[in-house]
Amino acid sequence: MKTKMSNFLRIEVLSLALCIIFLAGNGHAQTKQGSIVSLEQAQQDFINLGFGMFIHFNMSTYMNDDWADPSVPPAIFNPKKLNAEQWAKAAKSANMTYGCLTTKHHNGFAIWDTKTTDYNVMNSPLKKDVVKEYVNAFRKQNLGVSLYYSILDVHHNIRPGYITPVHINMIKQQLTELLTNYGEINSLIIDGWDAPWSRISYDDVPFEEIYRLIKSIQPNCLVMDLNAAKYPSEALFYTDIKSYEQGAGQHISKENNRLPALACLPLQANWFWKESFPTTAVKSPEKMINENAIPYNQIYCNFLLNVAPNRDGLIDENALEALKEMGKLYKPGSPLPKFPGGPAPIISSNIAKFKPANGSWSSDMNIMDFATDDNFGTSWVSNPSIKNPWLEVDLQKDQRFNMIVITEREPNITKYRLEYFINGVWRPLITGTETSRVKIHRFDNSWGSKVRILIEGYKNVPSIAEFGIYNERR
Repeated sequence: MKTKMSNFLRIEVLSLALCIIFLAGNGHAQTKQGSIVSLEQAQQDFINLGFGMFIHFNMSTYMNDDWADPSVPPAIFNPKKLNAEQWAKAAKSANMTYGCLTTKHHNGFAIWDTKTTDYNVMNSPLKKDVVKEYVNAFRKQNLGVSLYYSILDVHHNIRPGYITPVHINMIKQQLTELLTNYGEINSLIIDGWDAPWSRISYDDVPFEEIYRLIKSIQPNCLVMDLNAAKYPSEALFYTDIKSYEQGAGQHISKENNRLPALACLPLQANWFWKESFPTTAVKSPEKMINENAIPYNQIYCNFLLNVAPNRDGLIDENALEALKEMGKLYKPGSPLPKFPGGPAPIISSNIAKFKPANGSWSSDMNIMDFATDDNFGTSWVSNPSIKNPWLEVDLQKDQRFNMIVITEREPNITKYRLEYFINGVWRPLITGTETSRVKIHRFDNSWGSKVRILIEGYKNVPSIAEFGIYNERR
């Protein structure tokens, strides 16, 4: 597992310089791809894409498991008939508007010409940059280009308990390569981060640092974390687009969604190609379009259908036929509904996470620390006999903060006051009347060692799932 790290310092300096240039332009600079657009416009542009092709193609293509052995040599990656133009034409036949390719999956094999590691496609029999082949082919068909990238990387030990600053630099350099060498990238889907199975938190690999690096290189590139399922569907936590991996049981609400969203599903039984694929029926084209793409598009949701190339680097005939059938059913072109807009995504670390909490009386099974346990499925619940409930988080030292996010178990609280404790005195911060389940408050930088909510109006017994405190970079 030899890794080349000699260019990290150069990349870090380059990234910083790009960021300075971007910030100096106050968001109105020009990129190689054109003018910088607002985040809300980029989100709407993504919704308008409507229907795309997810392309899982990597080491797992050559194995019987979607989670490839991280020790297998590059020699097994050998798509002798690789034809990305076939992929692009297949996407076009389905009236898809863009693609998204797995540049690196969880086993750590990079299918582009990276300088960060020898564990890449240039040391395989193919010796060809698959990302380059893909972007060129899709652009030739006037299709948009997105990329997938896994933070979890078992080959390079980017996993719980082993992550070092060297690993974080490697991630930054790999993303810099992908966002610098292949033209305009519409969106970057990130996987293996803050998921129950990956257990790599947004603190282990700092989300805000990675997010701002991406935006410093390509300001219009949307950052989409595929593992945002634990977060409430009413707000954008650690993502520009709310993602729903339907195969993992994540389903968007067709009645209540108000966020720009992505729903993804594989056409076959697995994400990566398996030997049974050519002789096994694919999922119904009618269902993929009439029960997914079309209705999702009407609720601000883009549908991304995975089609897995085989070990020769080609899409199987049964999948090609299904895509043609989809093209007869899906007709893009008409304007899609405009999503309502809302607060900017939450991207910084929650400094209240796992901090001590205090509050008015509650039953033992619903005590105060459930509001700071980083689990939206548990809650602090006030005892019904308390008429003026309150909850307090102890940051244990004076800290700077400029955002508070209160997530209730369900919409309930109607009036409240937020205060902070500094120099032995409680000071007023905000008087709130926000009635939604997730109440996001951004304000000028403040300092304090404690923060509390005094609840003055509510319909039912107050219940807070998470009381988040953040110090955003501004």
